[in-house]
Amino acid sequence: MTNILGISAFSHDAAVSVVQGNEFVFGAHAERYSRIKNDKNLNPAILDEALAHGQPEVIAYYENPFLKRTRQVYSGQWDKAFDRITVEERIRAMTGFKDVPIAYVTHHESHAAAGAYTSGYDDACVIVIDAIGEWDCLTIWKFNQGRLKKLYSQKYPNSLGLFYTAITQRVGLKPNEDEYILMGMAAYGKPIYADQMEEDFFYPRKLAKSKINLHHGCLDYIPGADIYDLAASAQVVLERKLHEVFQHSKRVYPSDNLVYMGGVALNCTANSMLSDYYRSTWIMPNPGDAGNSLGACLALDNRRINWRGPYSGTEIQGPYPTEEIVERIQKDKIVGVASGKAEFGPRAFGNRSLFADPRGNDIKDRVNAIKKRQEFRPFAPVILEELADEYFDMQGMKSSPYMQYTFRCKHPQDFPAIVHADNTSRVQTVNQNNHPELYETLKLMHEKTGCPMLLNTSLNIKGQPIVNTRRDAIAFEDMYGVKVLS
Repeated sequence: MTNILGISAFSHDAAVSVVQGNEFVFGAHAERYSRIKNDKNLNPAILDEALAHGQPEVIAYYENPFLKRTRQVYSGQWDKAFDRITVEERIRAMTGFKDVPIAYVTHHESHAAAGAYTSGYDDACVIVIDAIGEWDCLTIWKFNQGRLKKLYSQKYPNSLGLFYTAITQRVGLKPNEDEYILMGMAAYGKPIYADQMEEDFFYPRKLAKSKINLHHGCLDYIPGADIYDLAASAQVVLERKLHEVFQHSKRVYPSDNLVYMGGVALNCTANSMLSDYYRSTWIMPNPGDAGNSLGACLALDNRRINWRGPYSGTEIQGPYPTEEIVERIQKDKIVGVASGKAEFGPRAFGNRSLFADPRGNDIKDRVNAIKKRQEFRPFAPVILEELADEYFDMQGMKSSPYMQYTFRCKHPQDFPAIVHADNTSRVQTVNQNNHPELYETLKLMHEKTGCPMLLNTSLNIKGQPIVNTRRDAIAFEDMYGVKVLS
């Protein structure tokens, strides 16, 4: 098969990927085209762009609909379990393909394949942790000689992802969307409920086994509790259970390398523990369900691809505005950039970014005001890779290109805009290979100002998708009064 169309859709955050041979030629999120946040459906615009790469020989779908229906029956989701419109009918209606075969890959296998076949490893332990697949919520895999073999699984309703999502809803945030906000809130609270929470929701000495099915939430849990204390407690409980998982994984398959996937892998605060267990870790920068559109393609025939980075979406052509970025930062302190191919995943790495000077005492508040976010929300720094260790305690890591870990800032008083309440930062490092244009921008910033980093956040407003096209960029500039270079 030389042309595969991968689809993740009909649950949340729909996405499409195209794989040709050993190349990942397109990957994008449906919400960027429909402008509907977390859009679960595909739309003609994203499909047109995907199909510009040619008609697929096969469509790979990211989960098994029959298995999913059996779990929906078990969990009492009757409207979904007995939906008269099948997944195949939905796919064919949206794509217009009547005869192209559709192959179904299980949910966790899609996650595992998306990580393993982009990792570059010859041998690794693969761990997938999310809210729920069809039935699996936690799986451990052996990846060796180009093959994946599932060695351990924990099934619904035993789910660390559902636990964290339930607390997200409990504190007034949107489940399956705002879990990263809960993670940010944790630094402002005290984990005074952690012991009670762990005892209430999990069996002792049983690996992440749930006492309570949290699929439908826990809105009345500890009435009157401070939401920041609940957030801090949930983060501590999650990290305790993850320690148990990683200890178990070393016994199940004791590799030095880890591939870590699923929505829980987006918890960069917890990810900082991974170096305690593994010498090397790979988290594909779109580890959630949207990334399964790529994983489904790769799982079909155990296909390794040449991973060239997450820049795989809509392209805004033209030279990267290096000099203009630095000029605007010096003048206005804040500037947007929409240039090159859009990033595949929930985070912006320089092509759909809002940049700011990380040194100003008022910058964090100004950027949060532009993005209409809660004032406590932290921002990430993007920094020259070779200088990262001078400014952050990188814990022996040489690079962190995808904002997947938090590190203690060595000079928090100098960079208040990118330091969280606990003096940590979600660091993005850049070198000449992973983004040469952004690397040159940071070098110029360092040369002209003495600062080797920028605040980097996604070019969007809270609750809205990231800017995708030049037209979106112009609309953003007009509406919010921030210059967007493209």
